Amino acid sequence: MNLSNLKPAAGSVKKAKRIGRGQGSGKGGTSTKGHKGAQSRTGYSRKIGFEGGQMPLQRRIPKGGFKNINRVEYAAINLDVLQQIAESLNVSKIDHALLVSKHLVGKRELVKVLGRGEVKSGLEVHAHKFSDTAKAAIEKAGGSTHEIAK
Repeated sequence: MNLSNLKPAAGSVKKAKRIGRGQGSGKGGTSTKGHKGAQSRTGYSRKIGFEGGQMPLQRRIPKGGFKNINRVEYAAINLDVLQQIAESLNVSKIDHALLVSKHLVGKRELVKVLGRGEVKSGLEVHAHKFSDTAKAAIEKAGGSTHEIAK
């Protein structure tokens, strides 16, 4: 066997149908494209979402919603979570770096402390934002709150 006598397997290669080469071919005349209309012409391409003249789905469904581009998202941390961290690590200062190291927030996320749960010990908490109830609860327990600049 060498390159000069290689052939494809029998029956694997078929001749392409030659469309539009006269009536005798059986595929002449309209060349399988039907009669007249845009689809029979060369260069035709259907618009995305075109439904044959019916009102397209994206135009039938009403517009809705609004996305505020100036919205600031915060990762929420509750007081009970802060108390749990303080007890398990035996710390009195909780800051963003500590929360990131414990995988509670991402390093680029802003943190807001919320008021669920209670703080038993005086904690020094550094966060980007505090709810009023969280701030009151931390200060009532003898702790302090410090807002980090965004």
